[in-house]
Amino acid sequence: GNQTIRIIVPFAAGGTTDVTGRTLAERLSVMWGTSVIVENVPGGGTNIGIDRVAKSAPDGTTLGIIVPSLAINPFLMARMPYDPEKDIQPISLTVRIPNLLVVRKDLPVGSVAELIAYVKANPGKLNFASAGVGSTIHLSGEIFKKMAGVEMTHVPYRGAGPAVNDLVAGQVDLMFADIPTVINLVRGGQLKGLGVTLGQRYSLAPEFPAIAETVPGYDVFSYFGVGVRAGTPEAIVRKLEADCIAVARDPAVKARLAALSAEVVGSTAAEFAALYKVEREKWGKLITDLKLKIE
Repeated sequence: GNQTIRIIVPFAAGGTTDVTGRTLAERLSVMWGTSVIVENVPGGGTNIGIDRVAKSAPDGTTLGIIVPSLAINPFLMARMPYDPEKDIQPISLTVRIPNLLVVRKDLPVGSVAELIAYVKANPGKLNFASAGVGSTIHLSGEIFKKMAGVEMTHVPYRGAGPAVNDLVAGQVDLMFADIPTVINLVRGGQLKGLGVTLGQRYSLAPEFPAIAETVPGYDVFSYFGVGVRAGTPEAIVRKLEADCIAVARDPAVKARLAALSAEVVGSTAAEFAALYKVEREKWGKLITDLKLKIE
């Protein structure tokens, strides 16, 4: 009916997560014949926005865009304002986006194998930029170091934008950047793209090999989906799941997000919950091993 539905995006306006949230809001408002508004609630490494969802009324009127930090933050942060496993019910995985290993254009390497050889010949000399400690951009680099057996120095920035600017300017050497942020810079020759972080090539950027072709088993990606407060009635959860899947199947939605190099998935709630289980195991082990912490 006439009740306003809110979609909380735990990031500032303007990024791919925000576009995903707004695309969902537009489609769902048409489907439901009601107002669906996006609220950007950035901060706390997504914790502020997601906490808003965790403490909302369990009636399906507050949705959240949930992201990899739901699986990462509990291991990284000394204090969590909510329990990701107990307080958030995943509804549907909407979008999947790999990161792309990009290097400054004058770094004398042209492939993942050449980069590994170069880093081994120059241990600890190369810097990799990230959007901040604990981002998939950062963790892609840490898991690469571990699996490829190389030593590089992490340089965290406040967000992907400043990191990419410094990479283009040659102030840092490489970055595992989310594809939408760097794809045009690579295609325009300002950066070199060596490989996608997925286990196989990516349909929306097929010109890049998978890092896994050189580092077997390497598989990292970012993703955005929909979640609600746990304890929301089953009938509402099932309706939200069906409607989010319907939006993801809309060819216009697929095309709009493909233009940003984002792959639309539209999973079931069970599939999305299963992904989080795998992610928690993967990142929990890595973060614990590396003793990464954010106060």
